[in-house]
Amino acid sequence: MPPESSESLTASEVPPRAHGLDNACATARAERLAASARANGWARRLPMRAARAFVHNPTAATGVLLLLAIVLLAVFAGTLFPGDPLDMVAAPFQWPGTDPHYWLGTDSMGRDVAAGVAHGARVSLLIGFSATCIGLLIGTLVGALGGFFGGLIDTAMVRVTELFQTIPSFLLVVVIVAIGHPDVTVIAFAIGLASWPMVARIVRAEFRTLRHADFVLAARTQGFGNARLIFGEILPNALPPVVVTASVMVATAILLESSLSFLGLGDPNVQSWGAMIGAGRQSLRTAWYLTAIPGAAIVLAVLALNLLGDGLNDLLNPRLGQRRELH
Repeated sequence: MPPESSESLTASEVPPRAHGLDNACATARAERLAASARANGWARRLPMRAARAFVHNPTAATGVLLLLAIVLLAVFAGTLFPGDPLDMVAAPFQWPGTDPHYWLGTDSMGRDVAAGVAHGARVSLLIGFSATCIGLLIGTLVGALGGFFGGLIDTAMVRVTELFQTIPSFLLVVVIVAIGHPDVTVIAFAIGLASWPMVARIVRAEFRTLRHADFVLAARTQGFGNARLIFGEILPNALPPVVVTASVMVATAILLESSLSFLGLGDPNVQSWGAMIGAGRQSLRTAWYLTAIPGAAIVLAVLALNLLGDGLNDLLNPRLGQRRELH
């Protein structure tokens, strides 16, 4: 009998290796589709989960309302209190409630305390969020590179992170601000530069866990490059703990900025809560409200951010979400 041609081979006669390659490609495609479906489903359920989390967690709702009130005060500070908050507008040491035009009183130089609190909220939030963005950017890049590649790159990134962690954060901020010009930009950069190691460690741990996940291996089989794997596949799944950490970083940045202003290292051209406390400490016995009012503003801002962080942790932590649904 004449030998059969290659075109006459049936499906059962195809070499097993070809079947294995086809199955591998099909499995990779299925993994990618499943991961995409899970991500889309999580995104669609996020608003519902957020509403349910805040309903079951009134402390988180309280934090959101407090933070929203502070943000609105900062946004409309120029409308509510036009003019420079550093201007002397009345007699000094007017107690709160004495003059209806200055309902939080005036300080030792006759400046409106209410205007200082409102404009100070703008400065504190600006520095807090700007420093947090800088810290998140540096920490995410360092942690992602070290956790994804491993080896010498990971070792180098860990050593740099440990080097920054050996330096006290406040001391590093003071040195940077003292060397540079003490303005809002330098202060935000200094605080951001001192706050990124915590983010780097969290991102590195998440990347070391997720880099061997099935959806990452499926993406590799489809030929995705390292940049696509890092920023398109792993990073979105590593964000939940980073988002929770960001709220704590904003609160820490506000405290650091207030401490700098209290020590006289803040921007002298703007009014801040720490500067108000520093100016009022000389009259603490006779006019305690000059330190109590901006101090209460700092406490409320930090409390709001911490409560918000607890709510985000409940929302983005699947285990806590499952426990709440069981109850």
